[in-house]
Amino acid sequence: MTLRLVEFVVGGNEASDLLPVRSAALLRAHGARRGFWTVLDEGPVERCLALLLERDDGVWVSHHVAADAGAENGRTEDGEALAHHDGWVYVFGSHFGSKSGPLRPRRAFVARFREDDAAAGPVPVRVVRNRFRLHRAVNDALAGAALTALPPGERVRARFIVETLARGTARAKSWVSRLTPDDLPLNVEAAVFTPTGTVLLGLRFPVTTDGEPILVELAGVPAMFDAEPAWPRALRAYAVTGVTPPGALTGFRAIAPTPDGAYAAVIGSIDALGKGSVLLDDHPKGGDVTSRHIRFRLPAGSDRAVTDGPLGSDGAATGAPAAEGHLLAGELVAELSPFHHVEGLAELDGRCFYVTDEDHRVALWVS
Repeated sequence: MTLRLVEFVVGGNEASDLLPVRSAALLRAHGARRGFWTVLDEGPVERCLALLLERDDGVWVSHHVAADAGAENGRTEDGEALAHHDGWVYVFGSHFGSKSGPLRPRRAFVARFREDDAAAGPVPVRVVRNRFRLHRAVNDALAGAALTALPPGERVRARFIVETLARGTARAKSWVSRLTPDDLPLNVEAAVFTPTGTVLLGLRFPVTTDGEPILVELAGVPAMFDAEPAWPRALRAYAVTGVTPPGALTGFRAIAPTPDGAYAAVIGSIDALGKGSVLLDDHPKGGDVTSRHIRFRLPAGSDRAVTDGPLGSDGAATGAPAAEGHLLAGELVAELSPFHHVEGLAELDGRCFYVTDEDHRVALWVS
């Protein structure tokens, strides 16, 4: 595959994900024939929305989008995944921590905004911080799934789980009840809505004991934004097989729907090399892994209507409906070597688009 490079200067210079613009009004406002959303993960979500646009004259430009999260301004960080649903663009935080831990509640958020609103003026962004409710639901789902997640390692457990519990307890935080010492730290890197309105969360970590990437399906994400909010329910977990290099560990970096009802994805390293990652100290086979473009399908019948599952005493999903696990056969589309940091992809108009943050630059690669 031959790729053409388009470089951008965007504040923060670390792009995550690549979501095609669907709003005709937004494209018209910028005189563009196509464009993509990306999120710059080095700040609060309202300061980190950006557009990569191909103008009508064929020139690519970047545009930092002004946004306002109201009372939640400055209270989030590390937006990682973007997804479309019903005219909204959703932004998912990593729910993780720094390279050496602990978990950070500011990263446990979901935000959304109307795409058409970006055509004029600052974009109103609604932020919901879940205070580890999603962490609890996903951990319970993984514990009850047929697949087996890779244990985090003693240093990771100490830095990400034990230290988070200790800090929360010392500060009398109510969210400590949603963590247990045996939990897995979650690193959410990818998200996509299914046709029935559930969300597939792609995890960079954990992976399976065979090193394969894991998806967790959530129901009820839009209900987080209702006047009387409800919390998402974890339904089931999947592992994508046949796409991880022998002896390596690979996690999700991006997911996008394809026109034929399947999903395209990027998988790669579980954390970046050379940045003091405790995760790679415990799991060195997950570091020196280049990115791969893959495809997969959900099993027949998995798009059935979703029914309500049980909730815990604080209104958080218990994860009880998530006992079924599935192995999804993956197909390798392209080796993206030598890139280690492909952060987003889109298959559009017969071409593949990738965004990377190699060498601290925002780069769009077009096939």
